[in-house]
Amino acid sequence: MTQMLTDRPALLRNRRRALTSPALFLHQEAMAEVKDRLSLVNKSFTDACVIGGFPEVWDTEFPNAIHLSDEDIIDLQPKSQDLIIHAMALHWAADPVGQLIQARRSLRPDGLFLGVFLGGGTLNELRSALAQAEADLTGGLSPRILPMAEIRDLGGLLQRAGFALPVADVVPLTATYETPLKLMHDLRQMGENNAMTARPRRFMRRGVLDRAIKIYSETFQTPDGRIPASFELMVLTGWAPSPDQQKPLRPGSASQRLAQALGTSETAVKD
Repeated sequence: MTQMLTDRPALLRNRRRALTSPALFLHQEAMAEVKDRLSLVNKSFTDACVIGGFPEVWDTEFPNAIHLSDEDIIDLQPKSQDLIIHAMALHWAADPVGQLIQARRSLRPDGLFLGVFLGGGTLNELRSALAQAEADLTGGLSPRILPMAEIRDLGGLLQRAGFALPVADVVPLTATYETPLKLMHDLRQMGENNAMTARPRRFMRRGVLDRAIKIYSETFQTPDGRIPASFELMVLTGWAPSPDQQKPLRPGSASQRLAQALGTSETAVKD
């Protein structure tokens, strides 16, 4: 039997702990991205749903939406929504394609899906420092930071899920901290600490932690003495198929050359 990537009870426990003293600035950034993209859509939405792990946070910006937990089975009826926002949770999904398929089935024709979640460049500095420290001192590697999707993989996921007009893009963000330990503390307050099923069940050895902090600081420290932490917000946009949507033209069906459309001269390229 294939082991599940995410330990769901541990993830929920991490999220509950985070709410006692939250540091959810990434959610604020994600909400701003979603609202900005919705402002560019010439359409009104009447039945919206937000799927994620922090409904208390997202309800402040989307009070008229229904808010559901990111369970493996999404509790929505087919064709019941015209807007679904998957809010900072897809990177923890056991079956992200399954989540997308369920969202698409729950949308009415020409309904909009917006997904925002953490991507592959997230925490690359911490990932590198921990891996080098553990390899140096133990000769091995433990799963300590969640593997996350790269932008090149995401457009295909939307197509596999049956969305029309799929778009995937990335929003890079950088936060700075006084020390790597401050970053690790913040990750706990975000609910983004390790919830992988294969994670070590014992505390990290002190020597490995000290070595990782030293590597992080020596390799990445900025001129002002702080350390950077990279985050990537992946944003997926897709529409439930509808006969009224624009369709791409068939190859070779253009009625004029590109040079004519641009009002310039065409230059032949030598073989």
